[in-house]
Amino acid sequence: MTTHADPTVQLIAVGLYFAAMLAIGYYAYRRTDDTEDYMLAGRRLRPTTAALSAGASDMSGWLMMGLPGAVYASGLIEAWIAIGLTVGAWLNWKFVAPRLRSYTEVANNSITIPSFFEARFKTGNHSLRLIAGAVILGFFTFYVSSGLVAGGEFFRLAFGLDYTTGMLIVAGVTVLYTLIGGFLGASLTDVVQGTMMFLGLLIVPIIAVTVVGGFGETEAQIAALDAVDGTDRLNILTGGTALGIISAAAWGLGYFGQPHIIVRFMALRTAADAKAARRIGIGWMGISCLGAVLTGLVAIPYFAAEGGLENPEHAFLALSQAMFPSFIAALLLAAVLAAIMSTVSSQLVVSSSALVEDIFRVFGRRTSRRQELMLGRGAVLVVSLIAGLLALDNESTILELVGFAWAGFGASFGPIVLLSLYWRRLSMPGAVAGLVTGAVTVAVWGNVDVLADTLYEIVPGFVLNLLVAVVVSLLTHRPNPEIDAEFDRMRAEAREMVSAAK
Repeated sequence: MTTHADPTVQLIAVGLYFAAMLAIGYYAYRRTDDTEDYMLAGRRLRPTTAALSAGASDMSGWLMMGLPGAVYASGLIEAWIAIGLTVGAWLNWKFVAPRLRSYTEVANNSITIPSFFEARFKTGNHSLRLIAGAVILGFFTFYVSSGLVAGGEFFRLAFGLDYTTGMLIVAGVTVLYTLIGGFLGASLTDVVQGTMMFLGLLIVPIIAVTVVGGFGETEAQIAALDAVDGTDRLNILTGGTALGIISAAAWGLGYFGQPHIIVRFMALRTAADAKAARRIGIGWMGISCLGAVLTGLVAIPYFAAEGGLENPEHAFLALSQAMFPSFIAALLLAAVLAAIMSTVSSQLVVSSSALVEDIFRVFGRRTSRRQELMLGRGAVLVVSLIAGLLALDNESTILELVGFAWAGFGASFGPIVLLSLYWRRLSMPGAVAGLVTGAVTVAVWGNVDVLADTLYEIVPGFVLNLLVAVVVSLLTHRPNPEIDAEFDRMRAEAREMVSAAK
């Protein structure tokens, strides 16, 4: 691979980027006084911040490395993942965001998803909150690990560093600014990181297509290569089965249950802000996904003369280093780091909230606001250490690690979130049974090769969760005037806010 990049210039640029992220973390630290600030930024996120933060924390290294790599290896058939995600994100902003923002405040001012579940059902039984907190910790450990794997791979390819050293650098900086800045720090850095990702996914594929000779020439060269190896990478329906396409598009189901994404809805100033945030977020996402797909495609003819890429997930990194002078290449490399770190920081905050707000408070005694804040920061360290140990084994691809964690959250939380917001008869036993069913189905299905290779585990997990939750709720529901009153208040407030935003 031919490269024009000067490693010294790149290291300086990446160092400046790290310094900027730490400075933002310190700024957020100065504005963080208690656990609500640390976990939810005091519910004062503006639409632009919430939208870019949700997008950046959602997409991670998958957008910059996983998706281009999948398209490079298999063609447009992999674009169904991006299509499913874009549709799912739109539905999430449209139908979940306004109601969740209103309901979490109405229901005892809940600041985490597990605490909202408990407040929603008005029961002294903590089982649902504890199970939900445990699921968050379990799957987020894999999710954070995927980000650290991406960080290690980034430094290995970009600077020739040892994988473990690179992984530790990314972990150290991300943990530090998250530790001090909490949710606000993660959200503000996400805005910068989301902007960098967006610009990178515009610039790299457009310049690469120009270098190859234009869109027509790019298509012709890919078609010629397909004729040689018998593939059809430009056909979005070729190269996969019907179940494979369903599996790819089904990634969109996961949005309804991703704690690090839907917590942004809870942090909005009002439910009315969801409309503006939706437009900003979906615009960002649609263009970014299109750029990622095009990056994977144009890398096919670009590197064909060199025998192709050893690791398809390095497509964006390799194009950046091969085409641009040192300074520009360094900025584009920082965009990849931004994608990785934005997601890790958000996941660490939510994991911290699960440990402190949803587990410690149930088993432990109530402490002062300052002590709880310190516990939250300690929880960030614990989760990051465990995830770092898992990331030492980097045999799994980024897409595989992300896919398993995404399915876990989507299948366990997604149906329960939707039913909580739209069906007043959902009972706590129904929610517990559904959540456990979804999580167990993903854990089992995703680790049985014959099942996982046939259908993405989120599909059976989501369907079985929904079915079990509804059936058990029909059998166990008991009318509760307080629940009904809060449900009606939430629905009225959300409608009023949405109408006011039109």
